[in-house]
Amino acid sequence: MNHTPDVSSFAQLDVDRSARRGYPEAIYCAGKSPDQVAGIAATMRAHPSVVTLFTRASAAHVEAVLRELPDAYHDAEASLLAWPPTPSPPTGGLIAVVTAGTSDLSVAREAELTARYLGRPVELLADIGVAGLHRLMAKLDLLRQARVVVVAAGMDGALPSVIAGLVSAPVIAVPTSVGYGAAFEGLAALLAMLNACSPGVAVVNIDNGYGAGHIAAQIAAPLRNST
Repeated sequence: MNHTPDVSSFAQLDVDRSARRGYPEAIYCAGKSPDQVAGIAATMRAHPSVVTLFTRASAAHVEAVLRELPDAYHDAEASLLAWPPTPSPPTGGLIAVVTAGTSDLSVAREAELTARYLGRPVELLADIGVAGLHRLMAKLDLLRQARVVVVAAGMDGALPSVIAGLVSAPVIAVPTSVGYGAAFEGLAALLAMLNACSPGVAVVNIDNGYGAGHIAAQIAAPLRNST
């Protein structure tokens, strides 16, 4: 028999964060037991107006969340669940999420879904890395429409610097743990991005699609009238 534990014994959920700063907190599942994640999901069921993202969810975490929130949206590629399952109609500027290769797609999908569930319009452009620049140039018109561009890349991590030299929007670079041995599980891409020669590139941590999607959603938020 499944037992859902008292969530107050291991977590202090910040259900008022949306009202306080405009964005909800996410539940990072890695390192939590399925029972703990189930307890959190059961608590969030009582707050249907609060968007809840469960990130880095294993198969056991997914089962636990769906047991408590059976209609939650699940994206296996991004290892992410979202509840309520349908995002609000998007507002604000367009976010373009780009991958250098198909191997970067899981991180990019985490960024895409995070931004989408935080209320922004998002376009995902996959597999347009520097190994075939014609693929990037074919998408340049769309990239130039974006308020912010998120770029997920591993190996040499060169794509964010290339895109930043072609668009006026800020670029958020996400190094991924993709590549052969000397890529050092994303460290090579991270250092390359930190040393980008094009201005306007900001860098998040290795494989941190959630963090990239969150800051992109903030940058692309509807502009407020100044008084």
